Amino acid sequence: MTDGYAGGHTIAPRRVSFEWDATPLHWIPDEPTATHVINVLHLLLPAGERWFVKVFKEALPLVRDPALLKDVKGFMGQEATHSVQHAYVLGHLAAQGLDTTPYTRHVDYLFDVLLGEKPPFGLPVTAQEWLRFRLSLIAAIEQFTAVLGNWVLEAEGLDRAVPDPVMLDLLRWHGAEEVEHRAVAFDMYEHCGGDEPGRYARRALGMAVTAPVLFHLWGRGARYLIRNDPRLVRRMRYSLREHNRAVEKGLLPSWRELGAAVPRYLRRSYHPSKEGSLRRAVDYLATSPAARTAAGAIGRAALS
Repeated sequence: MTDGYAGGHTIAPRRVSFEWDATPLHWIPDEPTATHVINVLHLLLPAGERWFVKVFKEALPLVRDPALLKDVKGFMGQEATHSVQHAYVLGHLAAQGLDTTPYTRHVDYLFDVLLGEKPPFGLPVTAQEWLRFRLSLIAAIEQFTAVLGNWVLEAEGLDRAVPDPVMLDLLRWHGAEEVEHRAVAFDMYEHCGGDEPGRYARRALGMAVTAPVLFHLWGRGARYLIRNDPRLVRRMRYSLREHNRAVEKGLLPSWRELGAAVPRYLRRSYHPSKEGSLRRAVDYLATSPAARTAAGAIGRAALS
């Protein structure tokens, strides 16, 4: 199953502690477009990662492999923690005058209703097939989160821009855990997705749905954030020109980097254990300021 993890690497949630009081609205200085394109993560992930956990809970009784079951439970713990931490950022944005509720309401509807436990609109899909389809969507989404996680760990352009250190740590802590558990959703789908050729066809369908929907949600989210940013007062709009300028500076991943993730995923022999570097991810997780702060707080509490 999770053969990409050398040495029996254990996937488990980590305690983290972030202090947002000093984080400015434009946490990449003088780069509102790059700031808000990345901020779309905070719009999508609280509801999206709660949904991951719900779907995996439905599928847990189908897991017959003890090693996979252990990894899946670790994955669920990590994703639940991610959801909570990104939700805190939404509160911080609201405190600075950027209310994201009108956008996140649509995201909640997508995950809670359209992709809920039962097929929407009375679609004639069996419970088994609906669960398998949603697992295929999660596997496809996790392909992109692994790519983004690897990118943010290597993004020297972000370091050169001197961003807010707390936000950068949040992104790199989360990105490192995405690389760490990059194969779990794929292995879960392969384990529960039935026999071939249907399993591969559904995997391809999951990516065919996921890629354009993510592209749409990301563009729409960036436009929303820039349009409602109180510091910009509607003086600018999201544009591909500004987006591409941020890419050239190394502040955002390139279109090529994101697009190439799709054909890799569609190879029949593909396995996500080849995405990114587990060693780099684990090394960052060992030094993340938020993780070290939380560990220190636990240690102090134990001694008091």
